[in-house]
Amino acid sequence: MLARAGVGKGVQRAGLLLMLAANAPDVDIVSWFGGSLTYLEYHRWFTHSIAAIPLMAVLAAAITRLFVRGPFPWLWASGAACVGVASHLLLDWTNVYGIRLLLPFSPEWLRLDITPIVDIWIWILFAVAIAAPALARLVSSEIGGKPGTGRGWAVFALLALFVYEGGRYMAHGRAVAMLDGEMYDGSSPVRTAAFATFVNPMMWRGVVETSNSWRVYDVNLAHTFNPAEGEILYKAETSVATVAASRSPVVQQFMSFSSFQLWRTTPVAEPEGGTEVDIYDLRFGDPRQPGFMASAVVNAPGTVGRSSFTFGRPAAR
Repeated sequence: MLARAGVGKGVQRAGLLLMLAANAPDVDIVSWFGGSLTYLEYHRWFTHSIAAIPLMAVLAAAITRLFVRGPFPWLWASGAACVGVASHLLLDWTNVYGIRLLLPFSPEWLRLDITPIVDIWIWILFAVAIAAPALARLVSSEIGGKPGTGRGWAVFALLALFVYEGGRYMAHGRAVAMLDGEMYDGSSPVRTAAFATFVNPMMWRGVVETSNSWRVYDVNLAHTFNPAEGEILYKAETSVATVAASRSPVVQQFMSFSSFQLWRTTPVAEPEGGTEVDIYDLRFGDPRQPGFMASAVVNAPGTVGRSSFTFGRPAAR
């Protein structure tokens, strides 16, 4: 869409250039081969930072150059590719996973929480913007008319994306305000958050932290919010097991990523007197439907025997 709208105009294979650039940051997907914890550590890492935009852009330009004959405007192509890379970072910034835009200067995860990791409406919008010009060209060829370039649809899609994201931003603010405006067990919340759901832009996953619990809600902006209808998840008390688990490298890596952590402790038969400590990221799930979670098994003296990280329900032990 960027290429059809005119970004990179005058560069041969501008469509290829911008597709490569807009996907270049995800080259870090190779970290998946190191296992789930390695992927958690390095996905949306340096390749997703502002500092890496020129490097990713030049990489996309270099690959495109292989498919171009004749002179190649490196500077102009790299500038256009920077726009493609930036589009990737901006879209990642909007969703609930987050992005480390400020590496290597700051490891902080930044996110707007206004879209899910995969947004079906954005996919539909751009699918229509691709299909419509293709259908128009087919009709033109049948009647002998001049085929269009698809630029109008591209500009429409990009503007519609901007409007959609703006609407999501305002809806998110409304959902957070609804959560903030209530009392929970007679007290104001410690903090609140609202996370986008997969299909309905009016539905949000609300998370409220109180002094001794987390509360999880399905927040429908079209309905009145009732703070008594949420699921209450009580926090685990600090113990030898939780302190030991928090020192595990696996759990520390998970904690650096997760900002809404529910801790649960469960006695286990092996080792004798041991405790399993599970930490859930409430952005993606809870004990009933686990999403991202870390686990550690701690023996009676307080030594971590094993630990793990999973993106979903762990395999039965």
